[in-house]
Amino acid sequence: MLGSLSDADDAVQETWLRLNRSDADEIENLKKWLTTVVARVSLDALRSRKAHHEEPLDAFIIQPTASNDAQTNPEEEAVIADSVGLALLVVLDTLAPAERVAFVLHDVFDIPFDEIAPIVGRSPEAARQLASRARRRVRGAEQIPDSEINAQRTVVDAFLRALRAGDFEGLVAVLDPDVVFRADAAAGVSGSPTEIRGARKWARGALAFSGFAQYVQPALVNGAVGLVMAPGGRLSRALTFTITNGKIIQVEVIAEPDRLRTLDLAVLTD
Repeated sequence: MLGSLSDADDAVQETWLRLNRSDADEIENLKKWLTTVVARVSLDALRSRKAHHEEPLDAFIIQPTASNDAQTNPEEEAVIADSVGLALLVVLDTLAPAERVAFVLHDVFDIPFDEIAPIVGRSPEAARQLASRARRRVRGAEQIPDSEINAQRTVVDAFLRALRAGDFEGLVAVLDPDVVFRADAAAGVSGSPTEIRGARKWARGALAFSGFAQYVQPALVNGAVGLVMAPGGRLSRALTFTITNGKIIQVEVIAEPDRLRTLDLAVLTD
């Protein structure tokens, strides 16, 4: 619900403190009580983020330098990726707080809407609608044909495998010889827009990012298969691909926060 291990720890601690201040003998269903309280604490935290106009997009802009940001813990990143999925966290971050809580409680933890309703302060039917709206955002309101998604996914997965392995020839194999790579000013190391042409030339530059590929995961980006980079579950970059005849002919890296906010993102199902 919170997309952050530290925030989740805070929510659990606050729930534990509230339990200690309560009369446990009067709690009929401890599991339900704990679920309700931790969900309400999480909802308050999400609303506080919105109210204070926090901009997590700016917090994890990673450049291909020698060391990771001190805020990034590889072990914690692995926990988040394995248990939730970075692409899902990125999409959840675009939802309204009540939508996010209703979706996670129902679709992830299978909690009925009559229990979710008092947590989000809505009727059971309104809670159902919140989760339904969130589900459409997560899955994508308009899916492209499965055959087209599968074809794109094959190419993008091969690209990502090669990048993670530092496999130069593997990268070249999925790129058109005349591939065009573009990055906006926020994505460029020098702060200026970048354009590179040619498979072998760009593949050499792409390998500089191989160490950060653990933060990258496939997702639907504007209705096509792309990649999202999300250290800490916060969207830092999105890569869009133009694919023709099984080869990548164009790549665009988007890192400017204003552009990232306008992307239509959805989770790819396995």
